[in-house]
Amino acid sequence: MPPATIAAINLDCADPHDLARFWAHLLGGEVVVETPGFCAVATGVLHLGAVRVENYRPPTWPAAERPQQIHLDLTVDDLDSAEAEAIRHGATKATFQPSPERSRVLSDPAGHPFCLRA
Repeated sequence: MPPATIAAINLDCADPHDLARFWAHLLGGEVVVETPGFCAVATGVLHLGAVRVENYRPPTWPAAERPQQIHLDLTVDDLDSAEAEAIRHGATKATFQPSPERSRVLSDPAGHPFCLRA
């Protein structure tokens, strides 16, 4: 048995409430912690946290001015419908799409890039 398991992944952002609601919807999770500076989304055995950071500046992917900080890959059954649903809830589609036939690069409302993969 390993000495540790991943309990949570935390994302820096300007507005933890908005970011947590976005990820809860996209992952079918539930916002289980809400404070002014931190929110957590339960997604099964893993929690995805949103942490308020003063003067937060989002990543500038694919430019390296500000690195990605984190990059999540999500498996989906239908790229087009998953992309549309993510955008409907606040994601933005990246201009650069390295392999749009099998994955889509989007950014969450705080600017963190993530991929939807078929």
